[in-house]
Amino acid sequence: MRYGQALRDEIAAEGTTPLIGVHDMYAASVAAGHYNGFFVSGFGFAASYYGLPDIGFIAWPDMAAFVERLRGAFPHHHLLVDIDDGYVDPEVACHVVQRLERTGASGVILEDQKRPRRCGHADGKLVLPLEEYLEKLDLVLASRTDLLVVARTDATEEDEILRRAAALAGTEADVVLVDGVRSVDGIRRIRQVVGDKPLLFNQIAGGKSPRLSLTELTALGVDVAIYSTPCLFAAHRAMETALAELKYADGRLPATGEAGGEIGVREATELLARNLSRHHPGRRAVPV
Repeated sequence: MRYGQALRDEIAAEGTTPLIGVHDMYAASVAAGHYNGFFVSGFGFAASYYGLPDIGFIAWPDMAAFVERLRGAFPHHHLLVDIDDGYVDPEVACHVVQRLERTGASGVILEDQKRPRRCGHADGKLVLPLEEYLEKLDLVLASRTDLLVVARTDATEEDEILRRAAALAGTEADVVLVDGVRSVDGIRRIRQVVGDKPLLFNQIAGGKSPRLSLTELTALGVDVAIYSTPCLFAAHRAMETALAELKYADGRLPATGEAGGEIGVREATELLARNLSRHHPGRRAVPV
């Protein structure tokens, strides 16, 4: 299957394509029941796999192994993968892109940050000279066959944002992302300078960008929206609540399986069994 082309076709369709951030296999299993596209976010993966903030700890073999597990369980979902700065070295970036394409990734996002890198919605970001980033991007583009490539800039000054967005739109990258856009007017200006190139918008709860609906994004000319952390942050809140309630109940577990009841072993097993049945149409859920 040409996963890159499938994602291109989805992006080219009417409306804004949502891709939901998944930080582990269980979160992806839940998200798969609601959306047909995933975003493998650096923020979520660093938090889940390492228990660390998104400041450059991710090792590419760990990310590649996660994507391989995702593709095995979700053979028909779009998988857009955050590869940060390509793990610094351009040759490493090319190797990772080829590895991810063989694994079945639909696309990657390559940013223009330099080390020490930061989450796109954090302060203190530094960017490579534009020419240096474009050289790395060109190498990555030449190393892919079908894989979709998103060119991302983390510039923060308006003039530099627009200069870089226009430059990225002039490359063979499939999509342009300006991370941490702070206003609707900023989105409009970026949309104007990138011309006909598809535009991606990153939404993260508590981040620097405005909270916008898909309908609003479509009206602004945004083609793709990535939601980096809804599963991660929802899990955080739910775990805090569940453990506080368990302590309050003197360790007595809540009732499960009833109307309004908590998730229990049966519901969890049925969810995970769907990851098998996607490869075997007609397979029943594993009995509990």
